[in-house]
Amino acid sequence: MSGVFLTLNAGSSSIKFAVYDAHDPSPAPRLGGKIAGIGSAPVFAARDASGAAVDKGALAALDQDASHDALIALLLPWIAAHQNGAVPLAVGHRVVHGGQDFIAPTVVDEAILTRLETLNPLAPLHQPHNLGAIRAVANLYPDIPQIACFDTAFHHTQDRLAKLFALPRDLTDQGIIRYGFHGLSYDYIASTLPTHLPEARRVVVAHLGNGASMCAMRDGKSMATSMGFTALDGLMMGRRCGALDPGVILYLMQSEGMSPEAIKDLLYNQSGLYGVSQISNDMQILQDANTPEAEEAIALYCYRAAGVLAGLLPAIGGLDALVFTAGIGENAPLVRRKICEHLRWLGVAIDNAANAENATTISAPQSQVSVLVIPTNEEAVVANACRALVL
Repeated sequence: MSGVFLTLNAGSSSIKFAVYDAHDPSPAPRLGGKIAGIGSAPVFAARDASGAAVDKGALAALDQDASHDALIALLLPWIAAHQNGAVPLAVGHRVVHGGQDFIAPTVVDEAILTRLETLNPLAPLHQPHNLGAIRAVANLYPDIPQIACFDTAFHHTQDRLAKLFALPRDLTDQGIIRYGFHGLSYDYIASTLPTHLPEARRVVVAHLGNGASMCAMRDGKSMATSMGFTALDGLMMGRRCGALDPGVILYLMQSEGMSPEAIKDLLYNQSGLYGVSQISNDMQILQDANTPEAEEAIALYCYRAAGVLAGLLPAIGGLDALVFTAGIGENAPLVRRKICEHLRWLGVAIDNAANAENATTISAPQSQVSVLVIPTNEEAVVANACRALVL
């Protein structure tokens, strides 16, 4: 892979990858794909720069019990074979949590990996897999630079008040503060939004996927965000509960006898859209289900999203534009419509036809707030970080 960068995003049940020309800043990769369904029925798919499907080869049939490490060990040679057998100049990784110390893309060594592993409890669904991918690459390509790009870093620009919990100062000094996540996605939207709305200064970006959050930006900088110390806070998500009265956790421990592990599983895996609907965490499946439980799950998701957005506005003093992005944000007109209906008091109005078509601009002419749908591209942000540090 001479002259290219490889980006990897190892999540709880998937591994996404993209191959970028090292000297071409275009956000379009020359090769990209993912292994989805890890832990149940892993499936591999990849496409070239033209969007055509690429032969799966040895990845056509994957062992359903294969670990992330085993799958990466299969994936890397497959990628190399499709790049004439050469190795990349660098491999860039999405790493969810950088804590207080890592606020910019960082070349990783063993000492840094060890420090990042101390943050695993703060992002248990993602951080161990993010770091596991770095170790897996090092086993195959020990001499290639690996660069960690942190989801928390984008929110480093927030004022101190936006980061604080109302806890004793010694706990704050230990690092129990609001960090925020999905920073690579927000970084990309902030970089591309001026091409659509050059005059928009006060913007809320809604990153709505299986994991979901919102970020209030002023002039492209993060001023406040919905996620906090961990990726549990804020919006209702696919399987995560979002904001929750901490007294509920105390009740579950003291009155129901639930262990910390059982509560962790409840909050991370059994709640959100899945918990309320008792059907699925997939928004499309819920829309097609046509059951009262599914309808209530969608309604609650949208109601909570509008409330969270309203709570972010004091940080930016108003709203010029609302941007929807990520899997649900980009592809679920019903969700966008319902959220915007709750925001009519802000002067938000959408064009139903444009919304149904997933158009870039979906606000109606009379809307006092511009409403856009912009696909995110976290991989392009990682590739750009590789360029900055390696070339």
